[in-house]
Amino acid sequence: MAKKAKGNRVQVILECTEHKDSGIPGTSRYITSKNRKNSPDRLERMKYNPILKKYTLHREIK
Repeated sequence: MAKKAKGNRVQVILECTEHKDSGIPGTSRYITSKNRKNSPDRLERMKYNPILKKYTLHREIK
């Protein structure tokens, strides 16, 4: 369960974009936090996907 946000810092979920298109079952998700004031846009990070065994683009969901 996510913690309550204190101030501008919020927890976000990053989900793999390539995994959905591959058709392989499962998901690659990471939980991180960001400062809502400094980065109001959705996060995009290159993270490791253990199912595809390579670095892929992960985007913020919700």
